Amino acid sequence: MRSVAGLVLAGGAGRRYGRPKALVEVGGRLLVERALGTLRDAGCTPLVVVLGAAAATTRERADLAGATVVVNDDWATGMGSSLRTGLAALARTDATAVVVLLVDTPGVTPEAVRLVRAYAGPAALVTATYHGQPGHPVLLGREHWDGVAASARGDVGARPYLSTHPVTRVPCEAVADGTDLDEPVP
Repeated sequence: MRSVAGLVLAGGAGRRYGRPKALVEVGGRLLVERALGTLRDAGCTPLVVVLGAAAATTRERADLAGATVVVNDDWATGMGSSLRTGLAALARTDATAVVVLLVDTPGVTPEAVRLVRAYAGPAALVTATYHGQPGHPVLLGREHWDGVAASARGDVGARPYLSTHPVTRVPCEAVADGTDLDEPVP
């Protein structure tokens, strides 16, 4: 069986947060390191990290060993361009699917990734849910990558594509917290 890749989207400037979230430290680790570690610990390979705002500083400060790091030069246009950049990097691999994780979801655990990853296949579309609401991680089977990339615009990522296709929903609230960190916690 071919591999299930892991993709960290960490290209934004974190305008509401006040700085790029990739460089925010939570529990003694940068968010980008936590997200990468979560995917690694869940067995995803290969690993790709998409940077954008503060890419040079993030490369200097973060331990991204074992991951392919790509830079989204169009990061200011939103998460959609980072998703397209990551999928383009993964197109050169033999991965059958990819688990996508946002940098600002530190409560997502390797267990949640494994639950979602269990449904991996080239035709799979899977999303974690938290109390019935869709969240991350999201798994995209390889057969959907072109369609997802074509519809990923602005800050909505894969949402338009997922809204028009059957998606397997996997409850993850028992093993993770899918909350996005949009503003600094006082």
